[in-house]
Amino acid sequence: MRLQLPSILLLMVLLAACGTPAATEPTPIAVAPTPIAVEPTTDPGLAAPTESPVLAEPTQDTGGMPAPGMQVYAIVPEESQVSYEVGEVFFREGNRFSTAIGVTQVITGEIRFDQRAPQYSTVGPINIDIQAFTSDDARRDNRIRQEWLESARFPIATFVPNAIAGLPASYTYGEEITLQITGDLTIRDTTNSVTFETTGSIAEDDTMTGTATTNIKMTDFGFDPPDIAGILKAEDDVKITFNFVARPVSTSR
Repeated sequence: MRLQLPSILLLMVLLAACGTPAATEPTPIAVAPTPIAVEPTTDPGLAAPTESPVLAEPTQDTGGMPAPGMQVYAIVPEESQVSYEVGEVFFREGNRFSTAIGVTQVITGEIRFDQRAPQYSTVGPINIDIQAFTSDDARRDNRIRQEWLESARFPIATFVPNAIAGLPASYTYGEEITLQITGDLTIRDTTNSVTFETTGSIAEDDTMTGTATTNIKMTDFGFDPPDIAGILKAEDDVKITFNFVARPVSTSR
């Protein structure tokens, strides 16, 4: 029995020595993940997107559109007029030539203008009551309404602009500008493209005034010039003049 005791003691010592590394080996494994968890919270690259200027750009981008503040001007009918001028030959008066002139003041329409960015200005549509045309001859007016122009049946002519040439990059009140306004003119049930040569200005009191003229042919709009056998014949060409006054009604926001 005395010979076995040292052997048992030696065996216990060896087992204890072998168990010590097994208990301490996991220690570095548990510590190793620590820097992995800390790195994302200290990496400044991950916080950058919240301050990126790229995200702010769309709110500053106007897309080429004008800044708010476009002034809306309305045509003042009682201070404006549209007139036609047509040459006539009177056979019974030695082929006397005369110019028939008819006028209407029944007009509606708007013009949008921004003094800070005049190049973005727009016009129209403009509506004209051609049934209201009045000349110096009531008989002519009635026949125009009922027969030639048939304005009693088609009372409204409409001009819808789609291009304006000559708009300046800046504007000073009182300055007169010259423009070419092109658009679709509808008379009766026919629409054609026409260009109005236009001059206009805005006074210090914000009143806009101007004149727009163009030439058309009656036959282009589907009706023949007045012709009364042995009495008179009108020319096909018609000069249209639009003298307008417009005043502010609101500011677009």
